Amino acid sequence: MTPSNPSLDLENPTNPPHEVNGKYLALALKWLRLCLEKVTPGSTVKTATVTRAYKAMLAAEQSEPPPASVVLRETLGLTRFEQNLLLLCAAGEWDEQILNLCAQAQDNPARPFPTFTLALSLFEEPVWDVVSPHRPLRHWRLIEILQGGVDPLTVSPLRADERVVNYLKGLNYLDDRLSALLFPLHDTGIAVDSPIALAPSQQRLVEDIIRYLDGTQQFQRLPTLQLLGADALSKQRIAGRVAAAFGMSLYRLSVDLLPTQAAELETFSRLWQREIRLFPVALYLDAQAIASPSPETSTGGTSAALRRFLAECDGLFFLDVQEQSLLLERSTITLDVVKPTPVEQRDAWEQSLGDQADQIPAALASQFSLNLDEIWQVALGTQDTQREGTLQAQLWDACLVRTRPQLDALAQRLDTKATWDDLVLPDEQLGLLHQIANQVHQRSQVYDDWGFRRRMNRGLGVNALFAGASGTGKTMAAEVIANDLKLNLYRIDLSSVVSKYIGETEKNLRRLFDAAEEGGAILFFDEADSLFGKRSEIKDSHDRYANIEVNYLLQRIESYRGLAILATNFKSSIDTAFLRRLRFIIDFPFPSAVNRQQLWQKAFPKEMPLGELDYEHLGRINLAGGSIHTIAINAAFLAASQHQQVEMSHVLQSTRAELRKLERPIYEPDFIDVHNEMPTGKIN
Repeated sequence: MTPSNPSLDLENPTNPPHEVNGKYLALALKWLRLCLEKVTPGSTVKTATVTRAYKAMLAAEQSEPPPASVVLRETLGLTRFEQNLLLLCAAGEWDEQILNLCAQAQDNPARPFPTFTLALSLFEEPVWDVVSPHRPLRHWRLIEILQGGVDPLTVSPLRADERVVNYLKGLNYLDDRLSALLFPLHDTGIAVDSPIALAPSQQRLVEDIIRYLDGTQQFQRLPTLQLLGADALSKQRIAGRVAAAFGMSLYRLSVDLLPTQAAELETFSRLWQREIRLFPVALYLDAQAIASPSPETSTGGTSAALRRFLAECDGLFFLDVQEQSLLLERSTITLDVVKPTPVEQRDAWEQSLGDQADQIPAALASQFSLNLDEIWQVALGTQDTQREGTLQAQLWDACLVRTRPQLDALAQRLDTKATWDDLVLPDEQLGLLHQIANQVHQRSQVYDDWGFRRRMNRGLGVNALFAGASGTGKTMAAEVIANDLKLNLYRIDLSSVVSKYIGETEKNLRRLFDAAEEGGAILFFDEADSLFGKRSEIKDSHDRYANIEVNYLLQRIESYRGLAILATNFKSSIDTAFLRRLRFIIDFPFPSAVNRQQLWQKAFPKEMPLGELDYEHLGRINLAGGSIHTIAINAAFLAASQHQQVEMSHVLQSTRAELRKLERPIYEPDFIDVHNEMPTGKIN
């Protein structure tokens, strides 16, 4: 593979090719004037004079590099006659005298324009099918036929396309009709020798692509390079490096701007086909936002326009998609583009922080997944501002802000305030929760420094199942871990994730995990048995697709590099395949009397005005932590409405109401006020 027009550099009007081109055009204009004057009635121009001018123009064509007209003829396959006709049409845009001579040559003042008939009388070696739409002049839209009224095609006015006129003058730039839809990508504006270079793993991918394209035969059509993944910036930089290696400019087109009407798409495709022959350019097609309909059901719209455009056009295309979902008629090479590895990210943090690095790079790289550009931007931005707190805390907060995942449609972000002191659990369960937090903290050392990452291709994240009755502290435990790790906690809205439409649940989950991956957010699947339930015996297609969803979840939960917590009230309902693959399974028991007493002691804030509460007595009432928390709030409001401090009577009255809400039996001896031996808690 070689870049288009490698010898033609017309961007800079002061370079030698422009001087060569200007000399050639002056000779061409002189010859065209003589040709028109010779066929004008009463002309005295001799044939020998025209011949000498023609030979002088031909001699100028032999210069190196050649004039733009010669490059255009050879690139688009024009005959000498068609080249001369195009020059005649373009000359009318540069020199008004040419138009006057056209009128005189046709002996009609009302016809100051070139026509096919005029060209056939002017130039030698005429091509009689020059008017055909399949010949280069019309196929490549080099000329416009201003046909109107009843004039036949051969005598209709001709005008050279503006883009072609400027190209012949030596001004080579992207067609205005295309540039309005395209955005130039200059390798994200970062030089190759910048410290913010591609990561080694990404550079190897660039080299593989270049090596493959180099081996492509000249007559072969280049395959579409389909770049998979959510990291658009890395994909753009990789595409930019590949395009630059072949001397090409890279432009981005959002595919939703592609015309969907057949005629408009045909014009756009034809102009692009012409452009890649005139201007060394590659196209980066951004299809991240495109829906991924089934090819069997999608026959129109943007995806159909994209498939048709790629089927019709040659050139170098990079297709940016999140997943392989479009079936293309054109041959395709599919490449997974991922962010730099954790080790590469740690190296980038060390380089960007310099002497201040210490243990910060390992902590950040183990938790956040960032581009090298993002790492340098965070590092430089944090060092340039005066903030309170340690450098690691500043960097951590900056990474949280930058990577906060877009999960609002599928998850609820929880404001985590609970700490380890708020948890009341047996020592065994509390120890396991500390292990989870410690494993997240120590991932860099174990996986990278101690070599486990090289031996594992899955299971690099941390996952856990919290099982227990409602109100036993599962959600609070997740909040405590998130608060300790200083990470965002998202509770998954299962009603938004699970869809009745086949395949939609997997797409929702893919978006969910991909969005959370970047910032290492903690995913909390409440009531997980409804989503991670046992696979059923296949009786119909719905059972088969339901099992596919479970299988996909098995794979995705293992590959997720962050912390995923599943909570369920019914551990027995969870698929056994999940249980085998989960790193932690923690049973949250119903609190004992001692634990309930501790829960009551922690239920009221320090600011709360409290009377004398009998915590031992309250601990004997069989309630879970969630119910105790509800009772404490209700008792506080009850006391506030009576302008009193919270007394035992308020607590017992709220307890009685909670038991009725839960449809639990009320044991009256529990509601004897221990101070006056009278029943209490009844609502008058």
